[in-house]
Amino acid sequence: MSAPTSAARGFDTLAVHAGQEPDPATGAVVPPVYQTSTFIQDDVNVLRAGHEYSRGSNPTRSGLQTQLAALEGGSEAFAFASGIAAEDALLRAVLRPGDHVVIGSDSYGGTNRLLRDVLGPWGITHTAVDATDLNSVRAAIRSDATAVLWLETPSNPHLGIADLAGWAQIAHEERCLLVVDNTFASPALQRPLQLGAHAVVHSTTKYIGGHSDVLGGAVVVADVPWQDGSLAQAVAFQQFAAGAVAGPQDCFLAARGLKTLGLRVRQHSANALAVARALQGVPGVAEVLYPGLETHPGHRLAARQMTGGFGGVLSLRLSGGEAAARRFVTSTELFGLSVSLGGVESLICLPREMTHAPLIGTPREVAGDLVRLSVGIEDPDDLVADLLQALERVGTGDPSGDRPAEQDATRDATVSSWATAGAS
Repeated sequence: MSAPTSAARGFDTLAVHAGQEPDPATGAVVPPVYQTSTFIQDDVNVLRAGHEYSRGSNPTRSGLQTQLAALEGGSEAFAFASGIAAEDALLRAVLRPGDHVVIGSDSYGGTNRLLRDVLGPWGITHTAVDATDLNSVRAAIRSDATAVLWLETPSNPHLGIADLAGWAQIAHEERCLLVVDNTFASPALQRPLQLGAHAVVHSTTKYIGGHSDVLGGAVVVADVPWQDGSLAQAVAFQQFAAGAVAGPQDCFLAARGLKTLGLRVRQHSANALAVARALQGVPGVAEVLYPGLETHPGHRLAARQMTGGFGGVLSLRLSGGEAAARRFVTSTELFGLSVSLGGVESLICLPREMTHAPLIGTPREVAGDLVRLSVGIEDPDDLVADLLQALERVGTGDPSGDRPAEQDATRDATVSSWATAGAS
């Protein structure tokens, strides 16, 4: 039996091989990092392998972009210096002063800051809507101005689930560009371009890099026309002209991370589901927000449009309010207090003041009792135990330390009960 063609190969195979061919000169299994700013020409404007200057192209960046396009099922991909740089490049490529954007109200604070404080003075307006209500999406569209629909699903930080196919249908009917921030799910779990989106953006800092050691962003586009050319041409021009490209070392690290994305995300998802189930009904926890739970309002929709898991991020509402949330995020031992997510280590965050501070004072500000968890790939028993002991500290009002022996016994019994029930 012959080997499958590139288009028919599985996700994990593409992750390892797409754009990552062994070095033809030496046979090195891992392609070299082309740490160079410029390239020698054989004659005036006669380029070797098409490379002239690393702002325009670099072999290491090209390899990563090939990987990303293959995994998202896009026509082309573009790597940038950060997730926000990727978003900015895409929006500047397709928007003009006077244009309007419809965005899901539960979306990353940095995206909102970009629209309001960077693009707003440039003449771009935007309207936030409940992403789970397609009627609200339709009602917000201005026939003479709306150019882009912007969606996150699962959303940050409330883990809301929106109907990707429904948004895509509206975008096509209204002749708008549908952009999906796929950072939380990653292409390992969800491929929006296959459901009708025109472009996908990523913070490659998160699950794609996967090890909290790289900063980057990406835009992946479908093969669609745009103005006098294609969407890919518009983004490529913006990448070259504005120059917020990812450097070769960052591209190397992101490409390395992509090779294990499927493996890691499966473990992230299994651990997050285990943590979410273990925390349901625990004293001090008012609500667990995770689409993998059958009680989540978007669970069935998430199960249809996400494959292989529900991601590694979940959020909690604490019954003790903001004061309890503040004590909780400083009482964990394995979960490090940080604004980021998607690394192999577990992280904890108070979104209101950390990731979503730009929304304070607006109707969309995040409640102070909400805590976001980025669940890593550690042993799930240890993660559950850490969260339970932190909740005990919150309950006693002592974030610093000593717990009575009977509290340790209660925690151990809870962990044992959860493990016996098989929460995976």
